[in-house]
Amino acid sequence: MASTSTQTASTSSSPSEHGWENEVFLGFYGKDTRMGFTDHLYADLTRKGIIAFRDDEKLQQGENISQELLKAIQESLYAIAVISRNFAFSKWCLMELAEIVKCMREKRLTIYPIFYHVDPSDVRNQTGTFEKAFSMHEESLKVDKEKIQTWRDALTEVGNLSGWHLHDSYESPLIQEITGKIFIGLNCRLSSDYKKLVGIDSSVEEMMNLLGIGLDDVRFIGIHGMSGIGKTTLARVIYERVSCQFKARSFITCGREETKNGGLVYLQKQLLSKIMGEEINVWDDGDGIDVIRKRLHKRKVFVILDDVDCEKQLEGFVGSHDWFGIGIRIIITSKDGHLLKRHVSDIYKVKELNDDEALQLFSLSAFKKTHPTEIYVDMSKYFANYAQGLPLALKVLGSFLFGRTLNAWKSAWDQLQENPNKEILDVLQIGFDGLEYLQKKLFLDIACFFEGEKLDTKLMDVLESFGYYPGINLDVLMDKSLITISYGRLSMHDLLRKMGQEVVRRECPEDPGRRTRLWCYEDILRVLKSKNGNEPVEGIVLNLPFQKSEKLRAEALSKMTKLRILKIDHYCFDGNSSAIEWNGDPLKSLSSNELRVIELVRHPLKSFPSNFQSDNLIDLSMRHSQVKQLWKGSKSLGSLKRIDLSWSKNLIETPDFSGTPNLETVNFSECRSLSKVHPSIGVLKRLKLLDLNSCGRLRSLPDKINLKSLEKISLVYCSRLEKFPDIVGDMTSLQEVSLGCTAIKELPLSFKNLSGISKGLFLRGCKNLSIFPSVIYSLSSLTELDLCDCRRLEKFPDLSSMECLKLLALEKTAITQLPSPSLRPKNIKELHLSGCKGLPPKSRDSRFHLYPSKKSSDPIRVSYLSYCSTECYSHAIYVEYKGEGDSILHGLGIYLRAIGNPLMYDYDILYGWSLVHGIPKWFDNRSPGSSVKLELHNSKWKGCALFILYEVHDQTENSNYRIFDCDFGPYIWFWFSFETDEDPVKRSVSIRGPQVSFVGPIGFWVYISAQWFSERWNNLDGWSYIITSITTQNVNRGWSGEIEVKECGVRLIYPHDASQTFYNSIAPLGFELEFVERGSRGVEPLNIIDLVKEI
Repeated sequence: MASTSTQTASTSSSPSEHGWENEVFLGFYGKDTRMGFTDHLYADLTRKGIIAFRDDEKLQQGENISQELLKAIQESLYAIAVISRNFAFSKWCLMELAEIVKCMREKRLTIYPIFYHVDPSDVRNQTGTFEKAFSMHEESLKVDKEKIQTWRDALTEVGNLSGWHLHDSYESPLIQEITGKIFIGLNCRLSSDYKKLVGIDSSVEEMMNLLGIGLDDVRFIGIHGMSGIGKTTLARVIYERVSCQFKARSFITCGREETKNGGLVYLQKQLLSKIMGEEINVWDDGDGIDVIRKRLHKRKVFVILDDVDCEKQLEGFVGSHDWFGIGIRIIITSKDGHLLKRHVSDIYKVKELNDDEALQLFSLSAFKKTHPTEIYVDMSKYFANYAQGLPLALKVLGSFLFGRTLNAWKSAWDQLQENPNKEILDVLQIGFDGLEYLQKKLFLDIACFFEGEKLDTKLMDVLESFGYYPGINLDVLMDKSLITISYGRLSMHDLLRKMGQEVVRRECPEDPGRRTRLWCYEDILRVLKSKNGNEPVEGIVLNLPFQKSEKLRAEALSKMTKLRILKIDHYCFDGNSSAIEWNGDPLKSLSSNELRVIELVRHPLKSFPSNFQSDNLIDLSMRHSQVKQLWKGSKSLGSLKRIDLSWSKNLIETPDFSGTPNLETVNFSECRSLSKVHPSIGVLKRLKLLDLNSCGRLRSLPDKINLKSLEKISLVYCSRLEKFPDIVGDMTSLQEVSLGCTAIKELPLSFKNLSGISKGLFLRGCKNLSIFPSVIYSLSSLTELDLCDCRRLEKFPDLSSMECLKLLALEKTAITQLPSPSLRPKNIKELHLSGCKGLPPKSRDSRFHLYPSKKSSDPIRVSYLSYCSTECYSHAIYVEYKGEGDSILHGLGIYLRAIGNPLMYDYDILYGWSLVHGIPKWFDNRSPGSSVKLELHNSKWKGCALFILYEVHDQTENSNYRIFDCDFGPYIWFWFSFETDEDPVKRSVSIRGPQVSFVGPIGFWVYISAQWFSERWNNLDGWSYIITSITTQNVNRGWSGEIEVKECGVRLIYPHDASQTFYNSIAPLGFELEFVERGSRGVEPLNIIDLVKEI
């Protein structure tokens, strides 16, 4: 990433002020290259803002070169000598070259030779056409031998210089390389402080491309970024590079202090006086606008307006493009992207520095050199990582630490964790101070509570309920570079988050109970362990650390009459738990009618307080609670949109919903004791999601439902549920129905009215289903139908009329014949038939390739391949990929969301299993046992690939693979914990392993993207190692075997690794995961399923 530091460059300067008039002198033979190569070279130099002298043919008259040419050479920094076939025939070219070499010897000029379709050895030795040219000169009586020898010496010297040899190659890349090298060299000479401006070259080059210097048009260019990112520095460097090419130029600082001191009129007078070179009187801003329009209308001007923060400033300076003459260039820097969009044609977004640049800039301030002193290297990386690429912070921290002892550095680091640097925060707070009241509250809520949260409908509802108008004000915060939305999640620079939290802390530094927001573990304990809760508190969000137990006083909540959000979560898994014990009932103690969100995980009480009232509550979450009955009778919670009591094992019935007519989400999944659903659920007109997954005691639902807004219903593993309700009224919003592993025998006739079902109908494991439900034929929009493990289903249905169906899963059914083409949906992409014991052996033990229609434009084609026999069972995936190899990793990961075990996808994590005898050689870091360390040497990695070899020990010892006596293997959870030299893990990864029925070594592989790590740590670039530790957990009650992790392997994934190497190294049982570019093997996609070959 390229960026700039906030070091202010020197005041504007021109080449003449540095002792040179031109930056580049172009020497060439006109007839060979003037209209072609040299013209293109000159144009590209001009586009980059480089002042180049190109001689005119009129100057090449007489016996000696003109004084103008001599002066141009002598006052140039660089000379480009384009030496072509006929170059030496021109005595003016040779005289120019001799003068250029003379200036080079005096160390005043750098020569870059370009050997244009000539051999450098011919130039050095004056052979070939050069020999002929000198023979001509030597025969001439007008040229003395001493001058000829000077020319020969010049050619010999230039021929020995490193330059560019153009021969049988494209000219454009060479021109870009030449001008780029000169561009960087010029930047290094421009300012005495330039060497402190780390990472600026690419930023300047991009800006120069946007400016298009030399073109006769009008361009307004914006520079955008957060405070301290280097907008002003970049603008000043551009001003130094370009301003000398404009007679009328000005750099105006529009910051708050300048505006407060003199107002807009003062700035207008400053602009006009600098451009006109005389004192210009302006009486008011309207008068200033008139003067600017009249005086500058026909002038070619270059103006930079720095740190613009309001519309009025732009209207007073550059209200319209037609105020100025052609060729003008206006640069505007601002933190407000929306303000720029209304006035400029292009915007350059200044980026943070990368790791290496950040460490270099920090070192320049801390050590006055580009790298840290050896004993300070580790601490330097800590501080550089803390700044997260922000030049302001790097410079402030480095300057503060300059000349201090290592012990002082360590103490400063500890202090920084508790008290962020005031100088940095004060600069960052400028953007915050410019916000309106609601925008400030929204920013502080994000900084304290919601940073990293998924920006979904749920969060938008919460923000809307706070009165923040998030639809517009989130945009405002993004435009002002205060937040970003990355991968669908709210995000902000760490230092901006710390700034926001510091704003809240300053509300009452000594007493957290008098602050508006509490998020810090220690502060929350201090308040909730005492009676220190007070009226100002508006929000509490506590995530109890792992294996912590605390006793809290519910009474502390009673004075918090402004409380809007209460979220208390703590972790528990198989005895390794965090626990909260309440003295009193927190719900009874709540006195605020402002509450919008209540999230109390593992709430110990058995019911909701009868006197609880909150007219504004929209989100109630009590996962893993001890509640038996949420409330008795009807409770008026008219604003409530979501109820989540999932995993509440004691809940026996749902509440009466008649007092909650606005419910949109109801989640009672994994409530194993739930046996009754109140009839009022059937008339919730706004309900979108109903999740009763794994409610094993639930026998029935209301006889009829009329849920016109319902989009998804899940009843999976409701193993005693025998009947689906009758559909009454319009329920065409329903898109997905999951009824897997229920006792349902048939679907009601009214089911055909659910014509909106498009995402899927899932009947997997409905073992009482013996006849294909005819109502399914009416679901014309259905794309996915899962009938796996419906073991009484014998006949392949005629699905030819279902044109939208793309996936049909019929594994482990009683089907006895492969479907004929006439019965298949014509747009089917995936058909799963493995485990159908009634099929012929060759068919059921075969690999199927499923090709999509030629008309399909999706870049990735995936088929589910299966192999099964009496001895083993495995899966693979065939992927036909149309595109570049380096996109395969990303593309496959995205598609795997739709594919079941053994390949699974979860956010930025891809994982699966493989039957192997060892860790593939591709994993170059291996270690016995359950822990492995990986040294990091490069920050450009895309992700981390892990491979563990584990063994399931059953009661029967057998060295060969075999199937367990039970139908399925044990449920296994893998826990991946990470430790770096920055800090221990902030969040481990828990992944459910495969439920495979094998004894013997099994491989389990995981790919975790760099994005996953970056969302949980401040900065990956400072890491020197990652230690990964793996623990396992058997959660299968009916199995008593053991799980042993025998070996671990790890490898970082770089862009060049994103190919089939990784996947083929883990393919089970030797199956290849084929990556085929369309047509590369002559593969012709078919619109049918073909049995390709027997395995």
